[in-house]
Amino acid sequence: MGKFSNAGGREMPELNTSSLPDLVFAFLFFIMMVTSMREVTLKVVFKAPQATELQKLEKKSLVTFIYVGKPTQELRGKLGSETRIQLNDQFAETSEIQDYIAQEKSSMKEEDAPFMTVSIKADKETKMGVITDVKQALREAYALKINYSAGLKVD
Repeated sequence: MGKFSNAGGREMPELNTSSLPDLVFAFLFFIMMVTSMREVTLKVVFKAPQATELQKLEKKSLVTFIYVGKPTQELRGKLGSETRIQLNDQFAETSEIQDYIAQEKSSMKEEDAPFMTVSIKADKETKMGVITDVKQALREAYALKINYSAGLKVD
């Protein structure tokens, strides 16, 4: 019976956690690299054309996107197959663009608002008339920096 008695007075050794912060950091870094963040659910079909020029954006947080294209297959039954404009997660008309830009500017810091860039992402099948209407609405909303990626048909 002496073999299994508790009278030995030995304590349980402490668990060494000195490498735990390194493991947590490595795991967090892995998750950040693998995860992609999408703020907007696309409701229009967007096929980007072949690029000929690139423009590096200084701060991506200052970019506001406007998507132009035909509705996705799921939404074509309800909305038809006409070209639509998507602002954030909802469809809009060109008359609503000014309010959208004003709202986006007001949500930014006051010193960052002059550097806001509006990016028009249009499907390559989009007619130029729709893009012209969007650009005119942006001019009226005083959106000073506009870039677009589209291979457009002139009709």
